[in-house]
Amino acid sequence: MKQFLVRLVSMVFGLFLIGLGAVVNIKANIGYSPWEVLHVGMSNTFGISIGVAVIIAGIIIVILVTALGEKFGLGSIICMFLTGMFIDIIIGNDLVPLAGNLVVSMIMLIGGYFSIAFGTYFYIKSAFGTGPRDNLMVVLVRKTKLPVGLCRCIVELFVTLAGWIMGGMIGIGTVIAVIAIGPCVQVVFKLFRFDVSAVKHETIVETYTSLFGHKDRDGTNHTSGD
Repeated sequence: MKQFLVRLVSMVFGLFLIGLGAVVNIKANIGYSPWEVLHVGMSNTFGISIGVAVIIAGIIIVILVTALGEKFGLGSIICMFLTGMFIDIIIGNDLVPLAGNLVVSMIMLIGGYFSIAFGTYFYIKSAFGTGPRDNLMVVLVRKTKLPVGLCRCIVELFVTLAGWIMGGMIGIGTVIAVIAIGPCVQVVFKLFRFDVSAVKHETIVETYTSLFGHKDRDGTNHTSGD
């Protein structure tokens, strides 16, 4: 149980950093980062909050990557909801000020990218299952064997296009994000010597069994109701 709680805290902390990074990028005010182009486009199109747009997009993406063979875990579910909630809480309470000049905007952009990169590390290493954004990244890494930074850039490019089609705002910050977010993730993963493709994520059933199940002498898992 202690190990489970440590992993859970790591995941929630990571999701908070991702939500914070997303809001910082929006408040930089020189063009939304790719995922925010999509989420804000959805928000404007359907009249919903950005956080709710994050949740809806997450559900759709998780269904897609699950169909492609990626594991569906507790983290996949929690990520869909907590990231959107954190974004709405941070924006709703005006916790991040709007940038007043280009220098501040650039600092906020880079800071936001690294907040997202560190958040990605903390919640993926918890091994509860990757969330919507990084499910796509992990699928590309495993299917193509390309570097994680390049795979992240590919994902960001497609997301930006989808968001632009839906009316999301694109600016210089978007261009910088497409180029910079992947390398930021790569730097953080190298800093921690973290191989994202080597992580064995738990499914919901495996998480439940590890918490409430027991093993026979032959190693077979059983739940408490068996």
